[in-house]
Amino acid sequence: MARDWRDLFILDAAAAAAPAEEAQPERRRGFFRRLRENMAKTREALATEIQATLFDTLDEETWERLEEALIMADVGARTTADVVGRLEEEATSGVVEGGEALQERLVELLAGIARTGDDKIDLRHGPTVIMACGVNGTGKTTTIGKLAHHMHHELGLTVLLGAADTFRAAAVEQLTQWAERVGCDIVTGPEGSDPGSVAFDAVAKGRERGVDVVIVDTAGRLHTQDDLMAELTKIRRVIGKQMPDAPHETLLTVDATTGQNGLRQAKLFSEAVPVDGIVLTKLDGTAKGGIALAIAGELGIPVKLIGIGEQLEDLRPFDPDDFARALVAP
Repeated sequence: MARDWRDLFILDAAAAAAPAEEAQPERRRGFFRRLRENMAKTREALATEIQATLFDTLDEETWERLEEALIMADVGARTTADVVGRLEEEATSGVVEGGEALQERLVELLAGIARTGDDKIDLRHGPTVIMACGVNGTGKTTTIGKLAHHMHHELGLTVLLGAADTFRAAAVEQLTQWAERVGCDIVTGPEGSDPGSVAFDAVAKGRERGVDVVIVDTAGRLHTQDDLMAELTKIRRVIGKQMPDAPHETLLTVDATTGQNGLRQAKLFSEAVPVDGIVLTKLDGTAKGGIALAIAGELGIPVKLIGIGEQLEDLRPFDPDDFARALVAP
């Protein structure tokens, strides 16, 4: 069954003991069904080839076709080579025999790659400060709103939003609408004001009010914009002046439809600031869902959240096993 929100977060004793609506098995199974349906583009592009490949004679052409299928799904050349090489070795040695067993083993190998690093978010800091970053158009601000909603309404946590994207009035308006929808406080600044100042004030007010979580939105920027990437480093440093061990979590939102460009974004962002986790959005609109495995396998950064649609429930904790099975199974 899919991971729920309590599987993603490390909570203090009081929050962990609260009733868990998310723990309903049928609800978890329902999400897996939705995940599988919404990843149809990637699965249809991949599963047909895998079925044709693994149930035929295992020869050199078989492994080449499998490699091509995985690369087309943007699993990445290096990650693909590792997976196919290991699967071929196990098949040749007789450790794994038969098409169904090979497919199941492929799921296990892909899930193992996706399961990297620390895939939890520690919310015991009082407040926990989360910094959100990413390229414009990836769904970053919407992700923040949905994340705040789940934290507040399903886990009973108090959340404060910091609108540090001061260059784009629409971003502040959008985040303000989310704050109203969620029922949480928001800290904003004048249009064009210093983003670091807004972030500093947000953390300060979060501490004063005793909230559980402060989520700071930052300006969407291209990974090639050196000045804005430097500003991201500055915001992180300013937050640390207000609360020495903050931000406790830096989440990078990546649009799955960008494929290998998403891998490059993750690499360059992680060189500017320590990225603790990836939010992979728009998985429902792409045949390139394998990018989650490329990021995990090549950069060692765990995917922590995925977006598979527009609804609130379509932002979910990432489950490596469910993802691999939804990616491969027909």
